[in-house]
Amino acid sequence: MNMGAEMKATKCFVGVTDNDWFSFLSKKPDIDEVNFWQPSGRTIFRALSPGELFLFKLHAPYHYIVGGGFFVHGSILPVSLAWEAFGEKNGASSYLEMRRLIERRREAQPFEDYKIGCILLCEPFFLERDDWIAVPPDFAPNIVRGKTYDLTRGYGLRLWEQVRERLYTTKRFEHEAVDPKSGYGKPVLIKPRLGQGSFRVIVTDAYQRKCAITEEKILPALEAAHIKPFSESGPHSIKNGILLRSDVHRLFDSGYVTVTRDHHFEVSRKIREDFDNGKYYFGFHGRKIHLPRNPGLYPDPDLLQWHNENIFRG
Repeated sequence: MNMGAEMKATKCFVGVTDNDWFSFLSKKPDIDEVNFWQPSGRTIFRALSPGELFLFKLHAPYHYIVGGGFFVHGSILPVSLAWEAFGEKNGASSYLEMRRLIERRREAQPFEDYKIGCILLCEPFFLERDDWIAVPPDFAPNIVRGKTYDLTRGYGLRLWEQVRERLYTTKRFEHEAVDPKSGYGKPVLIKPRLGQGSFRVIVTDAYQRKCAITEEKILPALEAAHIKPFSESGPHSIKNGILLRSDVHRLFDSGYVTVTRDHHFEVSRKIREDFDNGKYYFGFHGRKIHLPRNPGLYPDPDLLQWHNENIFRG
């Protein structure tokens, strides 16, 4: 568990969980991320900050907390894209099975690509039956979505103690440096360790769902490109990502185009030499790319330089 250094987490969220979703995922060993979907797709989940604790509470008649994960990002996605990004990490064995689970709780037309709420969680954990935690006394039976708790006092503090005890028992926090005299310790934020699905969704949202080069907005045509490939130890990090239309992504990965340290698009002369074409792409040559609104999410200039020197054909 990659714990954040001395970063205090004050909240957790107990979310009401589809029982079949939990049953399916609890049998999957060593998954790195999950999509905790919400059927309605009306609002983006904003109850937690990245790295805070999200706990799974089963539907009645099981009034227990049975696992959890660490919040990464909230989004609203077409159900098809949620499946494409996360596959079985949506808690279902197939796209049709995922739709079946969702449509038990919402109306939908056949083949409708409706939108769902997506709560992306990293490092999920699933408790054995003997370790399930009874819900706090103030978690009313009529709560449909969930409830936020303050981890520093009252029922929230007790939840934190119980969860922490179970995770230490199962070695889930074995990499965390903890003073054994500190008892349960303070709630802390982890630094979310993104999986491939979360990387794709976060990059897509950071670029306002527009290709950084063409500003194409057709979502199925957009892909989150790694600047430094994962196969070359490039991280699943927002700063190692650029949202590109699928054709531009392929050219970027094969070195026919690149982005400079100062965020300008460049096209290699090789595209004309190899294909006797490329006029369309040369029309974007030298333009500054479309960037996230938050400068803290801009591409890492050192990773861009790596792409310029190691992938770009010049």
